[in-house]
Amino acid sequence: MDPILKSTKSIQCSPAPSGTELTLSQSDIHVLVGVTGSVAALKLPLLVSGLLQIPGVQVQVVSTEKAKHFFSMQDISVPLYSDQDEWNMWTKRSDPVLHIELRRWAHLMLLAPLDANTLGKISSGICDNLLTCVVRAWDLQKPLLFCPAMNTAMWSHPITEQQISHLHSFGYTEIPCIAKKLVCGDEGLGAMAEVSTILEKVKEVLKEHNLLV
Repeated sequence: MDPILKSTKSIQCSPAPSGTELTLSQSDIHVLVGVTGSVAALKLPLLVSGLLQIPGVQVQVVSTEKAKHFFSMQDISVPLYSDQDEWNMWTKRSDPVLHIELRRWAHLMLLAPLDANTLGKISSGICDNLLTCVVRAWDLQKPLLFCPAMNTAMWSHPITEQQISHLHSFGYTEIPCIAKKLVCGDEGLGAMAEVSTILEKVKEVLKEHNLLV
């Protein structure tokens, strides 16, 4: 079955009424992974596999077009959406708007990797693709985690610190990049955090929000 049609039925999570505590069963933890055009997107299959091992977690993925260059769709075992899916699903006013439906469905969003380009867009409020539209519409009462990943020269540029600071001011949680030898041959800060580190932080945040026991 087309994953779009299959998943449209599953995107039915409504927000909890105002002033009430969200109580979830172990089968109700929805994690939306956003993947952008960094070479660290190679790790998406491993990241998705690790998330699915957390009890009760369901995963869906939103990918930028450039990110799809780094992984095979056949290696992703969960629904994956990109820009064209938004337009394929909407033909008339009564049709669902994909970025809003995904925003409603998810209890936690994880941007991994978050490249320099998308970091700049999000910090400026730009929403010109499916992923950035989801983030722009994100419910700030829900956790959003981001994992920067970029070349060391990009990371050390002064504007990066400003943009990261903007994301912090929105209440987003950074999973810091690490220093290592990058694919381009440069050595230094800019590599995405290890998948194991990301998974531990996701579990920690889920527990903080009473989404995971």
